[in-house]
Amino acid sequence: WRIELTVKKYGERAGDMKYGQRFRYNNLTQTYAKYKDIFRKRMKRKEEATVQRHFGAAAKAIEAQRLAEAQARAATAVSERPAFRITCSEPERETEKVEQLFQAFVDAKKLAGEDIARLTHAGFNEFVRKKTKDLQKQKGCTEVEYIVETVDHQVKLKALVKA
Repeated sequence: WRIELTVKKYGERAGDMKYGQRFRYNNLTQTYAKYKDIFRKRMKRKEEATVQRHFGAAAKAIEAQRLAEAQARAATAVSERPAFRITCSEPERETEKVEQLFQAFVDAKKLAGEDIARLTHAGFNEFVRKKTKDLQKQKGCTEVEYIVETVDHQVKLKALVKA
């Protein structure tokens, strides 16, 4: 409080000061105000028992975590199996091919961590039979190629028309 009174006293006489004196006075008052604010903030932190966060350390930790996630994704992308392909013209007669397709589809879903509880062999056979007949009728083709692939940890079953 003594410093503040002295600052006020000299502040009232600022008009009587020369240019150099006023410059030094303003410099001192600004420095005092800056350190007073710093001291006030430190006391507030001490009284409230808050810890100062080091954003540099947090940023480094976040960056390390992102790097680890990127490496994990790259490792899983490398370990993913290539797409399973099979060509089918008459699913009723080619039960062995449909069985292989079903097994590849189930295996891919298990690897991707997807739910296979509702997936039945009979339902899959019916789907392949209908899809093959529909594509043959629409596109006028004889063979349909089925592809089982994993895209972004999601299993896709694609049906492509073969000539």
